[in-house]
Amino acid sequence: MSNPIPVPDKTAIFRLMSRHAAAVVPGLESHEFRPEDSLRYLGANSIDRSEIIMMTLESLSLSISLVAFARAENMGDLAEIIHERLPSA
Repeated sequence: MSNPIPVPDKTAIFRLMSRHAAAVVPGLESHEFRPEDSLRYLGANSIDRSEIIMMTLESLSLSISLVAFARAENMGDLAEIIHERLPSA
């Protein structure tokens, strides 16, 4: 019998997204990310933002339309949107 894969919480999703943001946007390697941070204000252009979201979704083996993220104001909102769409454990 196999153990179910644990569903990541919003904090884990946020940390994963932060790692991807630091890898994509120059100068963020040592930034202390907060849920209130806006990727746009941290210097991520629209392509960077899409890449960060897609990398995060790929890491979680999820497929969510980028349109679902259009109203997100900050990284905390992005993590919430992803968390809401995770399959239940």
